[in-house]
Amino acid sequence: MKVLLTATVQSHICQFHRPLVEVLHAHGCEVHVAARNNLAEKNGLKLDFVDRVFDIPFSRSPKSRDNIKAGKLLRQIIDEGGYDVIHCNTPMGGIVTRLAAKRARKNGARLLYTAHGFHFYKGAPKKNWMVYYPIEKYFSRKNDTLITITHEDYRLAKKKFHCRVEHIHGVGVDEKRYFPVDDAEKQRLRREMGFGENRKLLLCVGELLPNKNQKMAIHAMRRITERYPDAVLFIAGNGPEKNNLEAEIKACGMEKNVKMLGYCTHLQDYQHIVDVLVACSYREGLPLNLVEAMLSANPVVASVNRGHRELIKDGKNGFLVQPNDADAMAEKVLSLFDDPAKAAGMCENAHAFAMDYCFTSVKRELEAIYFG
Repeated sequence: MKVLLTATVQSHICQFHRPLVEVLHAHGCEVHVAARNNLAEKNGLKLDFVDRVFDIPFSRSPKSRDNIKAGKLLRQIIDEGGYDVIHCNTPMGGIVTRLAAKRARKNGARLLYTAHGFHFYKGAPKKNWMVYYPIEKYFSRKNDTLITITHEDYRLAKKKFHCRVEHIHGVGVDEKRYFPVDDAEKQRLRREMGFGENRKLLLCVGELLPNKNQKMAIHAMRRITERYPDAVLFIAGNGPEKNNLEAEIKACGMEKNVKMLGYCTHLQDYQHIVDVLVACSYREGLPLNLVEAMLSANPVVASVNRGHRELIKDGKNGFLVQPNDADAMAEKVLSLFDDPAKAAGMCENAHAFAMDYCFTSVKRELEAIYFG
């Protein structure tokens, strides 16, 4: 079987679809990728696990004429490729692919689309429902299977859309990288990385964008350091907000307590030494950083949004607080620091819950969709 994976950018395939490619290769499939090459912007990412790669000038903007050129190139690749399955991802990558694959689908090719979080959901702006909902509903007629990664999206699509709808538990997180370590190992790793055994350590992961709202975590640190003066918050990620966040750290007097890690390819090392993960974003689909923390048996304190609600059952496997309520975030973090038994129970619940989202589980779900 010959399979073509498409997305707006190649980094999307690198970051989210290795489990799928491993399933396909295990069944003897040949796997090609068509997406815009943006890997120079992403340190450490390589698309070296597929059989062929096409650089297609997709644009995230629906107004860009690049998508017309991308559609023409993609149609030629599809028509000449003889693909049995075409699996598209991302909003613009999905629309352009489904238009380009019209002839191939008539000739028997199977078309799948993975929705990594609809823009319309409970609490979304009315504009999102007016614009994105009718587009996705219309294009659902142009694929054979829609794969959703949140239960909310699954329920809506199952009821309203015009194709087979499946649900999987995200894109998978590698349980061989993210796993619990015992206290002795945690302390050893802390010493090895240059941090004291009793120091309180926090982690915040995400691209440095306004939506990720890392300022909330910086503000929470002001209250946390009143109780634990040597506590440290690690902020992992790069992006256009870097200078603004550095200015905020300085304005809050947190230079000794907040460390910017930049783009980090070994986040598992930090998950294995920290005490808690904080997540502050306004919007999320299904955030991998929370799953990574939970698989590592770290408690999570996160802002309320639909992606965080999908993973966090408040008070059981983590805490939810309102966006921009830095005091509430600090209060929940401190409650975990001050009550090790509560933290341990929450860690155990989080790890058990997150196992459904690990590579092994998601690969089983993908295998059932493709070959069941």
